[in-house]
Amino acid sequence: MANWPERLLPGAPYPLGATWDGLGTNFAVFSAHATRIALCLFDPSGRREIARFDMPECTDEVWHGYLPNARAGLLYGFRAWGAYDPQNGHRFNHHKLLLDPYAKRIAGELRSADALFGYRVNSPRGDLSFDRRDSGPGMIKGVITDDSFNWADDRPPAVPWSDTVIYELHVRGASMMRRNVQANERGTFAALADPEFIDYLRRLGVTTVELLPVHAFVQDRTLLQKGLRNYWGYNTIGFFAPEPRYLSDNTPDEMRIAVRRLHAAGLEVILDVVYNHTAEGSELGPTLSFRGLDNASYYRLVADNPRHAVNDTGTGNTLNLSTPRVLQMVMDSLRHWVTSYHVDGFRFDLGVTLGREPHGFDPGSGFFDAIRQDPILSRVKLISEPWDIGPGGYQLGQHPPGFAEWNDRFRDGVRRYWRGDPGQRADFAARLAGSADFFDRRARKPWASVNYVASHDGFTLADTVTYAERHNEANGEDNRDGHLENFSANWGVEGPTDDPEILETRHRLQRALLATVLLAQGTPMLLAGDEFGRTQGGNNNAYCQDNEISWIDWGQAENGEGQALRAFVARIIDLRHRHPVLHAVRFLHGQEELLPGILDIAWFDASGEEVSTDSWNNPEEYRLVLRRASRNGEDTVTILTAFFNASAEEHVFRLPPPGLPALVLIDSAFPYAPERKLETPEIAVGARSVVLTLSVLSAQEQRTEGT
Repeated sequence: MANWPERLLPGAPYPLGATWDGLGTNFAVFSAHATRIALCLFDPSGRREIARFDMPECTDEVWHGYLPNARAGLLYGFRAWGAYDPQNGHRFNHHKLLLDPYAKRIAGELRSADALFGYRVNSPRGDLSFDRRDSGPGMIKGVITDDSFNWADDRPPAVPWSDTVIYELHVRGASMMRRNVQANERGTFAALADPEFIDYLRRLGVTTVELLPVHAFVQDRTLLQKGLRNYWGYNTIGFFAPEPRYLSDNTPDEMRIAVRRLHAAGLEVILDVVYNHTAEGSELGPTLSFRGLDNASYYRLVADNPRHAVNDTGTGNTLNLSTPRVLQMVMDSLRHWVTSYHVDGFRFDLGVTLGREPHGFDPGSGFFDAIRQDPILSRVKLISEPWDIGPGGYQLGQHPPGFAEWNDRFRDGVRRYWRGDPGQRADFAARLAGSADFFDRRARKPWASVNYVASHDGFTLADTVTYAERHNEANGEDNRDGHLENFSANWGVEGPTDDPEILETRHRLQRALLATVLLAQGTPMLLAGDEFGRTQGGNNNAYCQDNEISWIDWGQAENGEGQALRAFVARIIDLRHRHPVLHAVRFLHGQEELLPGILDIAWFDASGEEVSTDSWNNPEEYRLVLRRASRNGEDTVTILTAFFNASAEEHVFRLPPPGLPALVLIDSAFPYAPERKLETPEIAVGARSVVLTLSVLSAQEQRTEGT
């Protein structure tokens, strides 16, 4: 046991958290309403408290002290004294060990027990009662860290937004069923760094890996009681620490190595982050960190009844980013992941919550202002989920410049078009053009629309064409959870079938849906496994399925259909990278004439005529032609024409005037077919299929044709 001093030295109020300087450690923690805070040290098992020190100083509401000889690897936590007055928003209970909000590494696994709660769980007075049991032995602890790491020549790939293709992936699910990975490394960053997997991503052609939450999170008590686990990880308790289960060697450097290897392959890493709420849940939840340190500062409380937490997130609590120190914690956390882990950006879960001020959502909120002016954070990729469940919670297109947004209108509109719903053609066209109706404002660019037809939340792509209804029975909620409307169809049989006609329809639609995502203006995003037909058995809310339902079965990627679909996706991604007009850096409005009769973007009917107002309004028209053109050099124009046929029959399209010679690049009805010259001004487009053609025209050629 170390020979600790009787008391802490004053230390400094900055930086917050535990900062080791080689001789000792400075501890600093925010609380505006505590009357006393103590630092508690634990033995390596985390079960026994070995020392306790009062924090000797409080400066600007930051409690701080310095402990000589406290080295990296030491386990610690805090206890806070103050009023236990829930009716006025205060829930201090010094019997509860509290995790440092700035802990950079976490030890132990939370043992669900009544002692974790600040009140007597079974008391008739509910949360107005006070619990005196010590939660220390069963609590997770912070670990003092040495954050030095040799990054050598690591540099961010800095993929331009317009070139970005996102691959949404779960660290654990990506490797739990991979046979080439050692058992102890499955589900961890070590497996993510595997050269074979990185080579797979490169061959597919994606540029950016977006990881579901990797911040340390805890398991929901209600799920554990059902024999389930929180799989997605949207239950954060540590905003500065990687999830321990994702580290096979129990050191954060494993994540740094994974990022470095992905960077070496030219791949970016984006983190899905959860700053809208914490794992402590509602006012009836456990006291693990923020609630015990200063409930009234960290959380938004109901104005006229602060006993209750505001629940704009649907998880029981909402972090109060209007509190300067809470906003600082979020900014410090974001900078930590960029500077200490070299990540390339963030996707903000329930981003609307982060932009809420007392009067509601505000694109000029403190959070958006702070992040946009930050010299580090303003330079990385920023993506928002533009909704929450609070008042005015749907804000697609309303975020400030610098942010991209998940576009669920793209997902739903594209699914409905290919399902054959009437009256979808005009909306489908708007989504293909980058959803300018939502995003073409304040000098934003098409990349602001993150286009997808499947994500972790909802049906996979294969399930979208296999199930008409959700099948969430395994979640233990009598199939009541998850989205009720998925804009999906089973095409004759609910679930798996051997019917060749149904299977052919499903395969065609998967190719058409993926082609639509990759050919549309905006930033395409693929859900991992969709490129080879991954299924979750119809579960559209698999957040609690840490098993084969959610894990990626890479065996599917090796069967015939899986290989074919994967090759098709890689081929379109390659075309997208090769042809700038498929990822234009600005919105196209059909107002720029590149050559006589050739606009930057134009829409045609299957007859080759421009779409008229009456035709746009025809609810039974399921065919559409999109032509985009870009200038190469002074007088050469590249023209890419996409033919979409969502009907159940093959149809012969006529090329738009002037009927240029064309090369067929992709025909989703025949995914193996090589590129071919089109010999006539007409082209047959199969049922529920997409064809893409290329023409190159110079001004001289057009003048010659004109004479």
